[in-house]
Amino acid sequence: MPVIKILPHPEYCPQGAQVKAPAGTSICEALLDNGIHIEHACDMSRACTTCHVIVREGLNSLNEAEEEEEDLLDRAWGLEPQSRLSCQAILAQEDVTVEIPKYSINHAKENH
Repeated sequence: MPVIKILPHPEYCPQGAQVKAPAGTSICEALLDNGIHIEHACDMSRACTTCHVIVREGLNSLNEAEEEEEDLLDRAWGLEPQSRLSCQAILAQEDVTVEIPKYSINHAKENH
C-alpha cells in the first residue's frame, strides 16, 4: 500500500503527515479519509482547482493528467510543472510526497 507524505501546511497539517491508501485511490480521497481536510469545492468532479497539490516525489507513478485537468490547472494558484489536481491524481504502487499550496482560488470555504 503506497504512502503519501504530506509536507507541512499551516492549516491542513502543520506538522506534516504520512498516510497510507490503496492503489487506485485519488490523493484527495486518501487525504480526506485520513483527516486532512484539503479543499475540494467541486466535490472531486474536476470542475475547480481547490484540491491542487504539487507532487514533490513520485509524480511518474501517478496516472497521466488528462487535457481537461491540465486546462483547469492553468488557473491554479502557485502552478508548477509537478502540479496535479489531487482528485484526479490516482495512486499506483509507489510512495508519493505532496505539498498543498498555501492558497487556492477559493474565496469562501465550504464545510466539507
